[in-house]
Amino acid sequence: MTLGLTALRPARAQDAEALAAIHEETWRATYRGVIDGIELERMISRRGPKWWRTALSRGVRILVLHVAGVPAGYATFGRSRMRELPFEGEIYELYVRPDHQGMGFGTELFHAARSALEKSRLSGLALRVLRDNEEAVRFYHNRGGQALMTTRERVAQTSLHLTVFGWFPDDPS
Repeated sequence: MTLGLTALRPARAQDAEALAAIHEETWRATYRGVIDGIELERMISRRGPKWWRTALSRGVRILVLHVAGVPAGYATFGRSRMRELPFEGEIYELYVRPDHQGMGFGTELFHAARSALEKSRLSGLALRVLRDNEEAVRFYHNRGGQALMTTRERVAQTSLHLTVFGWFPDDPS
């Protein structure tokens, strides 16, 4: 899909370097001060180009966003891992480089991933977001997501609170 100077397309193996760079940049900007610095760097280092090539070879669905020909964001998505909820689809990650945020690119990625899930006949959508990431919480709330519950995930010595958002089937938002 092409939107003027913006393009969204399925990621390919040759996107691994760009995906790793986007992941590194966005995670440092988003989670510095929220996740312990040493643990954050460990988490980032695990997601280098080799990790992305392996994910793609295993069939992980990834959309990559290009702005003026430069990779600027990505979304990963597929079957929901939250089996206790009535949603078949899940967006696992959605990140846009900090210098491209606030311009509607995240919304484009969100709608494209949601549309791909619907085309795969995965009914409803869920996702988890770090509760302390107020921008992301607001972003998903403004896209019509209903905050359903809070869960916890342990990262090193820290217990992080996650908000689970849901979009029921046939929700027009």
